[in-house]
Amino acid sequence: MLQKIPLMVAVVGLIALSPALAKEHIDPVVATVDGKQILRSDVDAARQRLPEKFKALPFEAVFGFLVNSLIDSKLVVAEARKIKLDESEEFKRTLARIEEQVLERTFLAAYIENRITEQDLKVRHQEMIKNATVQDEIRARHILLETEAQAREVIAELVGGADFAELAKSRSKGPSGKSGGDLGYFGKGQMVEAFSTAAFALEKGAYTREPVQTQFGWHVIKLEDRRKVEPISFADAEPQLRQELSQQIGADFLQNIRQAATVERFNADGSVMKEPTAE
Repeated sequence: MLQKIPLMVAVVGLIALSPALAKEHIDPVVATVDGKQILRSDVDAARQRLPEKFKALPFEAVFGFLVNSLIDSKLVVAEARKIKLDESEEFKRTLARIEEQVLERTFLAAYIENRITEQDLKVRHQEMIKNATVQDEIRARHILLETEAQAREVIAELVGGADFAELAKSRSKGPSGKSGGDLGYFGKGQMVEAFSTAAFALEKGAYTREPVQTQFGWHVIKLEDRRKVEPISFADAEPQLRQELSQQIGADFLQNIRQAATVERFNADGSVMKEPTAE
């Protein structure tokens, strides 16, 4: 048994040093079509092209479907080559367009990614916080009524000790009535002006002693809570900041290369465009 150990070590060493065997282990063949291989990496690439809802499925759930799709693709491509479709002018023009599109997207993606820094993103994050218009939020309830007289009746009941939420459930005409008139938290400008002004003017726990009129009817409003809005964290804002910065970098790059290029434009019929005349 001890004599076999050096031989086993040597075999393992050969396998470890063999690039072909290592590649086969990492990227195995999952099918062949008339001798042409379909690799696991081909399946992985096909999976990435699936719609988002299917990408979330377990690999095993889509593996068979993807392999069958790749097999069909190989078979159809082989038939196309038999009739030399790949040598036609139309095919070559289409291929050239696709090549340009892929080059454009690949170049821009790399160009933009190499110019986005964490420092730039953090500067934009600070600007976002500085320019935020909503500084605090309130949570309010309201009772919506059809007439001013009805609203004054409700206020009189509240003065007499009635519960605001219960009155909202029984008297309010608005959709929030069933939840005791609760509107949740909102900032200035998120409600109609008259309603927002009256609500933000209240102290916590107080209600309006005069009915508030809007285009929806007459309101009695109670302020439940007031809180400062926490600025959005860098982690939560980063995807949006990255997208905005990417768009700016891409637009600036295109503007620069346009200015450096000689561009001539023509009408749809190929005729020379006339320069616009100043009036």
